[in-house]
Amino acid sequence: MKIQPKIAIISRIEKARRIVKTDTQKIRLKLIETLEEIYNIAERIARGEQQYQIINGKHVQITLKQRRDWVKIAAYTAQVMNRIADSYDEREIDEFLAMLRREVDEITAKAGIHEASEGAGEEGAPQDSQG
Repeated sequence: MKIQPKIAIISRIEKARRIVKTDTQKIRLKLIETLEEIYNIAERIARGEQQYQIINGKHVQITLKQRRDWVKIAAYTAQVMNRIADSYDEREIDEFLAMLRREVDEITAKAGIHEASEGAGEEGAPQDSQG
């Protein structure tokens, strides 16, 4: 049985494209899920559902100014989620995430929160304790 090279190559190209599309979709979904968690945390703080944060081991009330800053974080996170849903450009997404990180770092620095560090899990998120 003789296989035509063009057909063999095209079929492998299409197979590779399906793999890339599947992997890209998985990555995109995982990114969106993670960003959705960030959005939910920021929104909860912005709405006042979380009234305190831990700064240097002490429970400190979140101010109205800080809530406004968290509204900005939630809005920017939603924009990033929409961009990822529309297209997948790894470099662009990395830039968006770096910008989001800078915004969060700026807001937490203003509040005096130093516990949040790169790679921090739930410990880096403001704690939900209301007294």
